[in-house]
Amino acid sequence: MTESAKNVSRNDGSARSAGTTTAVPTAWAGVDWAAIDWARVDWVRASARLATGSPGAWGDLPTRGARRRTPAAGDVGGAEDHGTEAFETDWSTWQAPARAYPVTVYGIHEATPGPRWKALFDATWPAYRSWYLTGPGTRPSLEEARGRLEEHMPELVPTWRELVAQTGGDGDAARFLTMWNLPAFAPACSQLATVGEETSLTRNYDYVPELWEATVYSSEFNGRKVIGTGDCLWGLLDGMNDAGLAVSLTFGGRPGSGPGFAIPLVVRYLLEVAETAAQARKLLRGLPVSMSYNITVVDVSGERFTAFVAPGQDTEFFDACTATNHRGKTPEYPQKAAQFHSVKRLEFLDASAEQGVSAAEARDSFLRDPLHQDHYSAGFGTLFTAHYRPDLGTVEYVWPGVSWTRGFDDPDDTLELVLEGR
Repeated sequence: MTESAKNVSRNDGSARSAGTTTAVPTAWAGVDWAAIDWARVDWVRASARLATGSPGAWGDLPTRGARRRTPAAGDVGGAEDHGTEAFETDWSTWQAPARAYPVTVYGIHEATPGPRWKALFDATWPAYRSWYLTGPGTRPSLEEARGRLEEHMPELVPTWRELVAQTGGDGDAARFLTMWNLPAFAPACSQLATVGEETSLTRNYDYVPELWEATVYSSEFNGRKVIGTGDCLWGLLDGMNDAGLAVSLTFGGRPGSGPGFAIPLVVRYLLEVAETAAQARKLLRGLPVSMSYNITVVDVSGERFTAFVAPGQDTEFFDACTATNHRGKTPEYPQKAAQFHSVKRLEFLDASAEQGVSAAEARDSFLRDPLHQDHYSAGFGTLFTAHYRPDLGTVEYVWPGVSWTRGFDDPDDTLELVLEGR
């Protein structure tokens, strides 16, 4: 078996590892336009959302995932109860027939920002820039954005400066990379931390295939090895460090946004600075976050918690190892929770935790109903399952019939697969 293929297992031919990949088509090329009810399209809002980039290269790295939907203020009510701006969009008006969604996932190993990160930036920045500058809300000045980063996450400032230098000193990129007051976005996810014979953190990431950056980034920015699922160029959707700390996020279900950091940088911050769940808990106190999220944390000793963060309020901590898309056990916004089957998924996870399922059993359960989703055209399809194993220092990405394992020191690699769903 070749070096590039050693970490991939498959039994249905639906995925393969390769050293190269061809550029993917633009985000909308595969849509069945005849299936759309054009009379129901809100063109004022839709035109503001279609910020797209063109395929680029790092060799051939496509812009997959950097194109983001930019919701409009006032899409859904309820945020006024918390003094934040509403942004949620009802995806139920968009329907498409069953189809295949080809995806190329990139495993990137680069200790400090260099040519690989620069290539990722070059390929995705045009689309990220469009999303950043045209999204709802007001973007901060560079002085404000830098000041917030220096105030709340000083440990990340040296890396931020290195990244900005890689961009050639681009002012918009410098603001974007602080992730202070980014436009809002909210994926739906499930997560479960297990302890016992083996500690693990398993999560599904449910979102739109075209809006997934599709990178697994292994770095050593501050002398600590970190691996995780990349987003917003250096943020993480989930991840683990070499001290045995694993972190994952889900959208918290509360509409609206406010002043704060985008959650991918918060996950990065915890993994760069903390070694234990107790240290992560301290870092989350008083940290301003721009939207509501559940953050589940577990360390190699088995200590774990879930924190609920939201703009304008203190962080809440729960002695829980599960989370879906609402705060606590009872949704604040039942209609929103019902849209994404949040209660049903949480009840399943809680039952699994009470039964004391093993790490392997937890992983396998995320590939089945009610956790695994296929409604990609409605923004609710499982893009990946990530299974972190702090005891071993590996993360296993799994799909039905496909498994891809990455470690802190594994070389660059790619995985091509096809997601099937609606």
